[in-house]
Amino acid sequence: MNIRPLHDRVVVRRVEEKKTTSSGLIIPDSATEKPSEGVVVAIGNGKKNDNGDTIALDVTVDNKVLFAQYAGTEIKVDGEKLLIMKESDIVAVIK
Repeated sequence: MNIRPLHDRVVVRRVEEKKTTSSGLIIPDSATEKPSEGVVVAIGNGKKNDNGDTIALDVTVDNKVLFAQYAGTEIKVDGEKLLIMKESDIVAVIK
């Protein structure tokens, strides 16, 4: 992948939701919501504070994260749909 976000931005690949229920019913695309879970694939260098010092990000590449359903901006890199968002749009890291 050839993308490097700036400052406190991160690039996230959405985790696809299941297309079938546990009983085997197929869920149509019109009935599914955008997943709000993903994996961090790239991070910026961090945010600058008032003194000009860089504050490192809390998330790292390969972290599984939760974010608001409509967070970030959808981009396409090498034919793959990704999200670019500020670190503050991420609400939790899943361990």
